[in-house]
Amino acid sequence: MISNLRRFLGVTCVALLALLPLGAADPAEPFKIGIAPHTSARFILEQYQPLRMHLAKALGMEVEIVTAPDFTDYARQAIAQKFDLAVTTGHQARLLEADFRYIPLVTYKAPFKSLVITTQKGGIRSAKDLNGTTVIGLSPTSLVTLWGQHWLSRSGCKDVTVRYVSAADSVAQLLLAGEGTAGFVSLPNFQNLAPEVQTGLRVLAESPALAGRVYVLNQRQRARRAAVEAALWSFAESAEGKRYLEKNKLEGYRKLKKGELATMEPFADEVRRSLGLK
Repeated sequence: MISNLRRFLGVTCVALLALLPLGAADPAEPFKIGIAPHTSARFILEQYQPLRMHLAKALGMEVEIVTAPDFTDYARQAIAQKFDLAVTTGHQARLLEADFRYIPLVTYKAPFKSLVITTQKGGIRSAKDLNGTTVIGLSPTSLVTLWGQHWLSRSGCKDVTVRYVSAADSVAQLLLAGEGTAGFVSLPNFQNLAPEVQTGLRVLAESPALAGRVYVLNQRQRARRAAVEAALWSFAESAEGKRYLEKNKLEGYRKLKKGELATMEPFADEVRRSLGLK
């Protein structure tokens, strides 16, 4: 594991929003919020701007939003301690909690599901229609892709090629362009697609509710835990926070249920194997 961590320390974030200091904190040490790359870096930086501004004011320090090229690289960066606060899907949150002492804080009220989507006009009506075709997902360590691949296996699909891309909107566009028969995306990302894109797609299968985007705090920031949690709850009650939650169909924050992250252990284990941690 030590050799893997040393390699991970060289990984840098490709999407970084540098901002003027807000508060009295040392500008050389901003508070970094790492957002899992569920969509494009540009959209992530825009989407989380209200949260960044609120936390910067509440914590009295510079706050940066960072992301990564894909879920695998994101996990490597989180393991390498690049983030003070990580916002990622439940399986990676479970890995960070169990193996690297990150502290789970909150998740969203809105249900999180993995979807298998296809086009309205593509002629795909059941899992067997995917035999011998190409389906499109995010990186091999994303929750929606892992669940989708399990679904393919349970459905008895054969000779299916999985093509990995960097963002959910890319999955939709490639399907509409005829470059795949089906794709794996999350329910929130599907809901955030432009209406004209959504109308060309339909849901072929969906998962049960899964642990969605979970906020986990780096152990080195444990002294700030109460302040960070208070800032998140006050953000949800602020006008800006309510607009953010409504716009992104997230409904609000909630505490994690007892054992909720533990149910993600089988998916967390797949991330460990992908990263060579076991």
